Amino acid sequence: MQTVTSHEKHKIQQERVLKVIDKALTQIFGIEATNLIYGYIEENHRVRKDEIVEKLEHFTRGLEEFLSTGAYVIEKKILEDIYSDHGLIRRLESEQISNQLDFVSQVKLIITSK
Repeated sequence: MQTVTSHEKHKIQQERVLKVIDKALTQIFGIEATNLIYGYIEENHRVRKDEIVEKLEHFTRGLEEFLSTGAYVIEKKILEDIYSDHGLIRRLESEQISNQLDFVSQVKLIITSK
C-alpha cells in the first residue's frame, strides 16, 4: 500500500483547483476568450496556465487588470465552484470564510486544508 505524502496531496489539490478555475472561465467566456485571458496574464504577469495556483496573486492581479471590476464577479464564481468541488458550498464555514478573506486567501486556505 502506497502512502500519499503531504506534498503529493498539496499538488493534487492544486491540480483540482486549476481544473475548477479553467472550467469556470471556459463556461463563462468560452474557449477562445479564456485563451485570450490566459495569454494576457502570461504575457503581462509571467503566469502560465499550469502555474496559476502557484502564482495566484499574480493571476488574480492579471485577471483584475484584464476584466476590471468584472473580475470580482468571476472570482466569486470561481470560489463558489471550488467550494462546491470540495463539498463546502452550503456549509456555514464557507460563508464565514468568504466574509473574512479575499479570493487568494480563500483559495490557499482550501488547498492547504484538504
